[in-house]
Amino acid sequence: MAREGYNAVSWMRRRPEDKRGGGRAKLADGFTRGGPTLAAYQDEYLQWMKIRNRADISIEDRRAELKVFINWTEERDLIYPNQITRSILESYQRWIFHHRKKNGKPLGVSTQSKYVGAIKYYFAWLCKQRVLEANPASEIELPRQEKRLPIGAFSIQEVETVLAQPDIRDELGIRDRAVLELFYSTGIRRAELTRLELSDLNRGNRLLNIRQGKGQKDRVVPVGTRAMQWIDKYLEDVRPLLTINVAEPALFLTGYGRAFSPEALGREVSKYIKKAGIGRRGGPHLFRHTCATHMLEGGADIRYIQQLLGHANLETTAIYTEVSIIQLQAVHARCHPAEHDPQAADLSAVAILAKVENKPQKIPENTLP
Repeated sequence: MAREGYNAVSWMRRRPEDKRGGGRAKLADGFTRGGPTLAAYQDEYLQWMKIRNRADISIEDRRAELKVFINWTEERDLIYPNQITRSILESYQRWIFHHRKKNGKPLGVSTQSKYVGAIKYYFAWLCKQRVLEANPASEIELPRQEKRLPIGAFSIQEVETVLAQPDIRDELGIRDRAVLELFYSTGIRRAELTRLELSDLNRGNRLLNIRQGKGQKDRVVPVGTRAMQWIDKYLEDVRPLLTINVAEPALFLTGYGRAFSPEALGREVSKYIKKAGIGRRGGPHLFRHTCATHMLEGGADIRYIQQLLGHANLETTAIYTEVSIIQLQAVHARCHPAEHDPQAADLSAVAILAKVENKPQKIPENTLP
């Protein structure tokens, strides 16, 4: 999104086609192969996932999770699957627990579960392939998940303040406003937005086709009128300026004419939230929470919200019933006996205290002259 405006990247339109793209070549992981090693079997495992049509993002996540494990084992000269025992895996789990990020903070419980869960899946696969006779990870227990409410949604005033941050006098600012409006209107995930193509948008009916969302499921969601107006403005006035390769299908383009990466998109949305000066931190997922919470408070049935967000399980959507305290307050005021009892006014704390203060105090007999 906009850092120095459209003029800062417009020179990309003058670059020869054969000098663009590319980027740095990915370096090899340096793990031991050339035999029945953990790294060699990892390659087969990831290929097995691909053949079985696992989502690309799931495969890349598993690759990253196993990379940490195999790096840990090779540092300890543990190269082959049959060298790995339950006690070794428990040591790895302790290492994950005590690991600290660059900011000095520990890994979250969900992140720990992903790393430990990855080795459970991997060794179960090794057993299925008869590489191992027994599974050393079968009795490794994942850390108990914490049940936390999502970060509180924006208020209506807060979300409008954030939406107003892009500089719409600049072409990239118009694009960014369209992105933020789409996040708020539809509640889509950041990865889903980065995968959007021009053909996914039905401008006439204001519908958006989400392809291969979480769980590789497609869904169609409505786009609000205001969000659609900003997207139309972007498509008509800005996207043609950003286009380098006319065959590029991505709906939203960076200043360099390519689709956003989820990481870059997340960073830039976070900057707008910080820039708003509302004392909040977050990224695209905060817009997702806000969209769901505001719709629930507006009276939407939770099953419609489930369909909008693409949740496979209604229990996942039900978390918003815990977040939306406004509806709970309304139900409490309507249904609790003490809130509408005819004598409630006489039983209120204010009324009782007033009676006590106005009542003459009785003087103890032993104080009489």
